[in-house]
Amino acid sequence: MDIIKLIDTKKIVDWRRHLHMYPEIGFKEYETTKYIVEELTKYPEIEVLRTTETGCVAVLKGAKNGKVVGLRADIDALPLEEQADVEFKSKNPDAMHACGHDMHTAMLLGAVDALYKIKDELCGTVKFIFQHAEEVDPGGAAQIIASGVLDDVQAFYGCHVASDTPVGTVLAAHGPIYANADFFAITVQGKGSHAARPENSIDPLLIGTEIVQALNYIVSRNIAPSENAVVTVGMFHAGTADNIIPDIAEIAGTVRSYTPEVRDLAEERIKTIAEGICSAYGAKCDVNYVRGYSAVVNDEALYHLFKEITAETLPDAVIEEMEPIMGAEDFSAYHAIAPAFYSCVGAKPDGEEYFEHHHPKFKLNEDALAIGTALHIAFALKVG
Repeated sequence: MDIIKLIDTKKIVDWRRHLHMYPEIGFKEYETTKYIVEELTKYPEIEVLRTTETGCVAVLKGAKNGKVVGLRADIDALPLEEQADVEFKSKNPDAMHACGHDMHTAMLLGAVDALYKIKDELCGTVKFIFQHAEEVDPGGAAQIIASGVLDDVQAFYGCHVASDTPVGTVLAAHGPIYANADFFAITVQGKGSHAARPENSIDPLLIGTEIVQALNYIVSRNIAPSENAVVTVGMFHAGTADNIIPDIAEIAGTVRSYTPEVRDLAEERIKTIAEGICSAYGAKCDVNYVRGYSAVVNDEALYHLFKEITAETLPDAVIEEMEPIMGAEDFSAYHAIAPAFYSCVGAKPDGEEYFEHHHPKFKLNEDALAIGTALHIAFALKVG
């Protein structure tokens, strides 16, 4: 079957541009979901399930027996004012599709359109997951999973556009590709004083500085060189005036890792270091450690199958090994149900500067839309 001939590129581009013009941030994708549902109702035999306030799952049952496959796209945008020079610029203030979720959603709608055309030849059932709030912890995936509508899915697939990778290149790997993403907040309760009378204080600013320095030794001195981890302090607040020793210092940061063991170790060390230093100086300490998204770990069997699928469907595509990154993705939540696979699709703009994801000038090459759509279709057909 020539999958490319099933794809209506014009429809997909139109969907993408509409979504780009009307972005909505996580858990507030009301109009986005309304638009997606309206488009899905144009396919009479597709059942649309509204399992959460925003987002939805569309179900297409094939005429023949087979597996249940889940295809997922995230639909939310970011709280940014768009600066990209495009004719379909965001019309919603302080909201922008600066991560490519408009592309992901359009690709999945394209897969709906294509697979509907061949529903009488389709084996099994395809569940199209238009997931809300990927960018906002605790994420929309957990909510959809909790509804139970995906309990029978036997394999999941999702993809992400890559602004730094040329169109025609597909990135794939097995094992961890996105990290565990955790967050910590440390409050150091000292004792304030006049700056001229430091002997009467327990200085939380100095104590906090020592904590920050010590946290930076966790990766280099507690975690094996063969492992990967990042501990970053991104916030340090203390004091209100130059002649006052404050009562409190507040420190916050993030931890990224790939394995459960390193994740546990980092959490334990942060708590022990902060509490130990505070105790040594007579200060009180509160450590709030929050576990965010777990690592995305690609199934090895699906990895080999995906490479085969890509080569068959897109013979001109360049398949490259994806380097694991310390970014986070709540696609990891689907692993609890069934084997899952996540890839990246090159979408670097031709002949112009590219900007990283989450940048207000972020732009993508729409030639990637057909490629991503084809991969969704091929996965559903091959696995189902």
